[in-house]
Amino acid sequence: MSDKAAAPAIEGWFTTGDDPHLIGTQCKTCGTYFFPKQDLYCKNPACRGTEFDEVELSRTGKIWSYTEHYYQPPEPYISGDDFEPYTVAAVELEKEKMVILGQVANGVAHADLTTGQDVELVIETLYEEDNTERTVWKWKPLAG
Repeated sequence: MSDKAAAPAIEGWFTTGDDPHLIGTQCKTCGTYFFPKQDLYCKNPACRGTEFDEVELSRTGKIWSYTEHYYQPPEPYISGDDFEPYTVAAVELEKEKMVILGQVANGVAHADLTTGQDVELVIETLYEEDNTERTVWKWKPLAG
């Protein structure tokens, strides 16, 4: 990122800094994890819990599936004037065993990905608005 101010594109969904995390919740009754945060009732059909702890989710996981998008999404998605295809990965988090969707990090080619590949969460700029870089989580392959 540059010297411009940075702010999350979606407030309260992830932390920033050197070791960013997605922010989820965990049901106090059954232990099921949720992202985005759940605060009304547990969506686990076997649970009737209504109390949750806010938790930082795993930073790492494995690619479960991925695809490349060649079309510019419609509004309200902000992609700028020079749209470029991007890759989205469904990643199974290491500890929680839940699948989270997210774009793949800048500079990572679709051809360089495989299912089962280890990835980590990174924060990158999604778009710029009013001299502010709006950031979002993305998945980046781990060196290995």
